[in-house]
Amino acid sequence: MSFKIAIIGAGSVGFTKKLFTDILCVPEFRDIEFALTDISEHNLGMIRAILDRIVEANNLPTRVTATTDRRKALEGARYVISCVRVGGLEAYADDIRIPLKYGIDQCVGDTICAGGILYGQRNIPVILDFCKDIRAVAESGAKFLNYANPMAMNTWAAIEYGKVDTVGLCHGVQHGAAQIAEVLGAKSSKELDYVCSGINHQTWFIELRLNGRPIGKDELVAAFEAHPVYSKQEKLRIDVLKRFGVYSTESNGHLSEYLPWYRKRPDEITRWIDMSDWIHGETGGYLRYSTETRNWFETEYPQFLEAASKPIDPAKRSNEHASHILEALETNRVYRGHFNVRNNGVIANLPQDAIIESPGFVDRFGINMAAGITLPEACAATCMSSINVQRMSVHAAIAGDIDLLKLAVLHDPLVGAVSTPEEVWQMVDEMVVAQAAWLPQYADAVPAAKERLSKSRVKTREWAGAARRSVRSIEELRAEKAALKQAG
Repeated sequence: MSFKIAIIGAGSVGFTKKLFTDILCVPEFRDIEFALTDISEHNLGMIRAILDRIVEANNLPTRVTATTDRRKALEGARYVISCVRVGGLEAYADDIRIPLKYGIDQCVGDTICAGGILYGQRNIPVILDFCKDIRAVAESGAKFLNYANPMAMNTWAAIEYGKVDTVGLCHGVQHGAAQIAEVLGAKSSKELDYVCSGINHQTWFIELRLNGRPIGKDELVAAFEAHPVYSKQEKLRIDVLKRFGVYSTESNGHLSEYLPWYRKRPDEITRWIDMSDWIHGETGGYLRYSTETRNWFETEYPQFLEAASKPIDPAKRSNEHASHILEALETNRVYRGHFNVRNNGVIANLPQDAIIESPGFVDRFGINMAAGITLPEACAATCMSSINVQRMSVHAAIAGDIDLLKLAVLHDPLVGAVSTPEEVWQMVDEMVVAQAAWLPQYADAVPAAKERLSKSRVKTREWAGAARRSVRSIEELRAEKAALKQAG
């Protein structure tokens, strides 16, 4: 069996390596071609060397190419995987820094809220360029697998405007299910059956069975509150579970910024988060983590390259959806997962045009979603708040409409809980000006935004946030890893 997979943003080295080794765990896929593309020749060179080492160590006929010419990489590809971060860490830093001046404290800022919305504005023009190239030079009917955030906005743009067969993929459901299985005392996540549905990063475990036995709210709350770790790390998620009656897939830090209740007062934020790891709610936590990870990889690259010489172990295949989807499509071995697609009636009480994340099955006939799901009313209401923001954000990005962009940000749940309309208008102007290099659709709006900023009387402040940590040095990271190794 031979076909071509193109990976856009392949310079995301760790994730690309994971996808590559996962896919090569499928015996029929040994003779395929991977075409890597990225705007960074440096990153491409590093990941190409790692993948070549894996191929050599495992004596595989797999072919790997790397080029900064995206169109060339996409030629003849049957599958195109995107894991891009448009603007890199430079733009991402502004997604966190500028909203803080207006009192908006984000942990991640990659889905909605001020940071996620501007992230989408940077991504969508590029996503549409990808789709144009896919239609022009990829294999007819090529499937686009989007891993890049903001998941719903990117997938929405690719489907509605890019006119490419697209599915969005995330691992939040798998992680949430593993937590639930653990607190309930299961030996494996395989003992847990569940229906999880909603929108990306706001997906809800609306039905749970452990070895066939239904699990209700009270039992699940008690199990989480009794857990020695999650009772401290997931305080906000447990509070939502108590009030909504169902558990959310997303981490404490992620969920905190999608809701209007937990991060609106600086003195309240620390009550709901945990600082043992960034993902539990630290201000700008993912930015710090991403910066440290990049620095660590650059410094420790020889060790990563050496590790690539080890044999591929199919037992260590990850639960990322991509390899399993490709296996099902190509071999007809059925796979069940949770996928981001256009709703089209799958979830009865969410809009038809929304990008939902819900259960489906994959076989040679494609991705087949399980329809007829109705979310609990509170879950649907929470999702609707985000969907309205996502829709406006996508439309603003397509039209380059800065007024609609401001309305999208204004309607964001956390932004609306913290900021006045005047503050939102100025904040968006400031973010668009700061990120103009990655926002070509707003080129005509930038001069007027600069003029408004020069005359603005809205007060801001330089604020690090309620729970900020500094980026650690390589020496500090080494010391931490050594301590963990010694303790474990």
